[in-house]
Amino acid sequence: MQCIKFAAAVAAACWCLAAPAAGPVKTLRYILPAAEASFDPALGRDLYTGHITEAIFETLYTYDYLARPVKLAPETAAALPEVSADGRSYLLRLKPGVHFTPDPAFGGKPRELTMADYVYSWKRLFDPKLASPNTWLLEGKVVGLDALAAQAKKTGRFDYDAPVAGFEQLDRYTLRIHLTHTDFSLGMILAYEPLAAVAREVVERYGDSKGEVAGHPVGTGVYRLGQWLRGSRIVLEENPGHRAELWDFAPSAEDRADDERIVRQMKGKKIPQIGRIEISIQLEDQSRWLSFTSGEADLFWLDGPLSPKGLVDGKLRPELAARGIQLSRIVDPVLTYYYWNMRDPVVGGYSKEKVALRRAIAMAHDVDEEIRLVLNSEARRLAFPIPPGVAGHDPGYQGLLRYDPALANRLLDRYGYRKGADGWRTLPDGRPLLIHYTSRNEAAGVLMAELWRKTYNRLGIRMENQRMIFSDIQQAELLCKLQTRTYQWMADYPDGDNFMQLFYGKNINQNNNGCYQDARFDQWYETSHRMPPGPQRDALYRKMARLLEVQAAAMPAYSRYRSMLAQPGVLGYKKHPILHQEWKYIDIERKDQE
Repeated sequence: MQCIKFAAAVAAACWCLAAPAAGPVKTLRYILPAAEASFDPALGRDLYTGHITEAIFETLYTYDYLARPVKLAPETAAALPEVSADGRSYLLRLKPGVHFTPDPAFGGKPRELTMADYVYSWKRLFDPKLASPNTWLLEGKVVGLDALAAQAKKTGRFDYDAPVAGFEQLDRYTLRIHLTHTDFSLGMILAYEPLAAVAREVVERYGDSKGEVAGHPVGTGVYRLGQWLRGSRIVLEENPGHRAELWDFAPSAEDRADDERIVRQMKGKKIPQIGRIEISIQLEDQSRWLSFTSGEADLFWLDGPLSPKGLVDGKLRPELAARGIQLSRIVDPVLTYYYWNMRDPVVGGYSKEKVALRRAIAMAHDVDEEIRLVLNSEARRLAFPIPPGVAGHDPGYQGLLRYDPALANRLLDRYGYRKGADGWRTLPDGRPLLIHYTSRNEAAGVLMAELWRKTYNRLGIRMENQRMIFSDIQQAELLCKLQTRTYQWMADYPDGDNFMQLFYGKNINQNNNGCYQDARFDQWYETSHRMPPGPQRDALYRKMARLLEVQAAAMPAYSRYRSMLAQPGVLGYKKHPILHQEWKYIDIERKDQE
């Protein structure tokens, strides 16, 4: 039984669901540093909301909890995909007996998950009315799917019942996908939460005019939405109808000693052990830190600005270790880079003077200073646009652009960006030169903006800081409306393709936030996309990286460290490089829950 309460006075929504069966419920308390966006997987685009959708919805595949390097594993699938030798056909088999969380949309009857639900969910990514930012995941890949989307754009209606030749449903639980070209990364893409299963009945009952179900998520996952106060508090409760699973993972060779400890703590336990996840949204660093140190949070993301409070030289502070606090630390598979909007009339374009402007800005920015001051050295410098831990990373790549403000100024002088009597530069045609740098409006964003102001001051260029909340930044980027920004992309799947697609011309208005388009890059990307990981593909990636650098369309900066702290009572915790959260794989023992 469920009820819905609306509190219009505070512009918030609260969902209330009946609690699971009586008995002590283990509770994990967690903090997110930014507000959630849409709970509809098709619209998901950010790391923070991904925590929630990953817990409620399920994809066919996931990742082994302990394996390093990461390893694909079945989730709702009965086995890993059977891939043809040419990489153009995938046979997928679903576990029978997987059910959606009970909901009035199902008319009081159990609702089993079938392959038709996945096909429906993947079609949603192509519905022009929904305007998913995740179309790129399957765009140009599945035979007939793009044609269905093109037809919808003409008619104004997406026909979900129309057959797609690339989706050959053999029976209720078996699907063969026919691809337009070779693609060896599709299995990993199918493990990404925008490709999770949603039920058509739920969309038709709760969807808005676009078909988005932003606030009533119904999935097949381990958790369901219990309470929700928008931008403040989210509570997840165990889905009592979730299929039975037992914890059974093997230690990895990389971390054997620590993994063996985790196995001793967790092996044979029912998944999940934690029946309730209480998530608070806290934007300010100090507030988050006080919540953890006072025991009000059980897991804590020790982001760069807070790292000195918890770490010394990358290790846990002795006073925290003495309290039993645990540290799980990795290099995130994340690319932090700077982009300039290539469609912007001031910083965009491919003419020599525009390239010179962007190169000069890149050479005047002290990346090492940013790592030191903004992240407290909690990042690793990166010259290549594919981070460590991801197939295709090149640790030996040497960038062309170096920190050299004097050379940067000479470059601007040469291409007509002259300084006036007031010391500020103008455009070559004499008009004022002003750059708008966008940052988030919390403390770290303000500090980042001040460092960039120093960069532009070194060049004699005026800069204005446009501060926005995270969700508004995302929307503006989709429309190519931001001039320049520092951007982070976390791996959706551990393959270089996931990072090179950030600069693919057809991904403008999806993930290509710099709105970069070059025919050579696009051709190289399309060729690499059809290749398995290996030396030939890596050679193409190096050419693509060099072109980005020569044109100064984007500048790789660093990969940050992820340091997660856990209270003494948390059992079995290990930060996973790809999964947003690990809640269903861990346990907790606290005196107040005994």
